[in-house]
Amino acid sequence: MPRPTGRIMVAQNRKARHDYHLHDRFEAGMVLTGTEVKSLRLGRASLADAFATVDDGEVWLRNMHIPEYAFGTWTNHATRRNRKLLLHRKEIAKLDRETANSGKTIVPLAVYFSDGYAKVEIAVATGKKDWDKRQTIAARDANREAARELAQRNRRA
Repeated sequence: MPRPTGRIMVAQNRKARHDYHLHDRFEAGMVLTGTEVKSLRLGRASLADAFATVDDGEVWLRNMHIPEYAFGTWTNHATRRNRKLLLHRKEIAKLDRETANSGKTIVPLAVYFSDGYAKVEIAVATGKKDWDKRQTIAARDANREAARELAQRNRRA
C-alpha cells in the first residue's frame, strides 16, 4: 500500500493562539513508539497542557497526551511521557536563545502526519495579558462586522 501524501491533521492547540503571541514557527519530527503512532493514526491526541523545553541541546515535548492504543499489549506506551523532537542544530540553537529571554516559551500548535511521518508544529511564544485578549477579541468582532456590512452593501448593488 502506498504511503499517504499530504498533511493529515491529528490535533490542534487552538487555545495557544488565544493565550499567546506567536513568533517563530518550526516543524519538528517526533521520536515515537509503535503504539503511539497507531493511536495518533486513529486521531487521538491532546495538546491542552503541552509545552516544549530545550535541555542539553535537545528539544523535548512534555505533557502531550496520547492515549493508550486499544489493541496494544503489555508493550503499550505511557500516556504523558516526554517525547524527543527532531530539529536541525541551528533551529535548536535559535530556540535555546529565544527561550533564554524571560517570558518566552515553546508551545506546540498542531500534531499531524506529513507524507506519512508524524510531525509537530511548535512556536516561540510570549503570554498575553487579559487586556491583550480583550483587544484581540474586539478587533476580530470589528473585522467580522465590517465584512458583514460590506457583504450587505454588495448584495444591494
